[in-house]
Amino acid sequence: MSAEKAAERGERGGEHGGEPGAERAGEKATAVADSPAARLQALFEGHRLTPTQRRIAHSMVRRAADVPFLSSVELAELAGVSQPSVTRFAVALGFDGYPALRKHLREVAPAEQSAASASYNEYQQAVEAEIENLRHLAELLADPRPVQKAGRLLAASRPLPVLGLRAAASQAYGFAYFAAKVHPDVRLLHEGGTMIHDRIDAAVRAGASTLLCFALPRHPREVVDTLGYAKEAGLSVVTVADSAFAPVAKVSDLLLPAAVGTGLAFDTACAPMLLGRVLLEAMCDDLPDAQARLEEFDARAAARGLFVE
Repeated sequence: MSAEKAAERGERGGEHGGEPGAERAGEKATAVADSPAARLQALFEGHRLTPTQRRIAHSMVRRAADVPFLSSVELAELAGVSQPSVTRFAVALGFDGYPALRKHLREVAPAEQSAASASYNEYQQAVEAEIENLRHLAELLADPRPVQKAGRLLAASRPLPVLGLRAAASQAYGFAYFAAKVHPDVRLLHEGGTMIHDRIDAAVRAGASTLLCFALPRHPREVVDTLGYAKEAGLSVVTVADSAFAPVAKVSDLLLPAAVGTGLAFDTACAPMLLGRVLLEAMCDDLPDAQARLEEFDARAAARGLFVE
């Protein structure tokens, strides 16, 4: 964006294998690969899981540090499924039963169970859970390539449709609000109904190549259907979802996971919101006139007295 930032990134781009930058990148990638959540993700890869099993897998990734200590009943309660579903899930992964799966987890993903959390009240626990979600997101972002790829796709799409329905509508609105300051044509799709396919058709006719979707639980069937329609219309679909196992995964070309908090009556979405801002940054990096557009907006806002100083 700024000249200093561009210069700094140019210097980083000039680093090659064997130099400190490359070593740090390798260390970060190793750290991610060695995290309990990453090991769980690797365990689930290559298996065809049912929607119920994907829900269990998502719950295990979200609570990766605690899972090796949970009984099948506790895991079932965490995922909101039956205890036999947990047993069938373990068998689907190739284990004799849940005890064998838990033994395997303790061997390959050892982690200390948090003792401090026991003294927190329910509100503090919700905050601590969100902090853990953000830590997990930080681990995933140690490999910036998926976000950078998404940024290139979003920057190149003219117009750029941004979809978010029900619980995800505010995430889509927030992204679209800021994206419109640097992207020449952002089209917010935050209301469902029979016209949403018409709006996708209009975006495609205008030259759109990519659709960005925010998908949060509970996942509306309409979102899955809309993404399927967008792909049939020729759009690439980039999705920010609460899990790599979310129902929208099968209709997404690039899915970026960011867990939601479930400790309160209504889910909290700090990590998806932050990931949306990270995507904005990546998109700006591929819009050569982004800085000029921001400076133009600031000048006009000052002339209009738009903000209180």
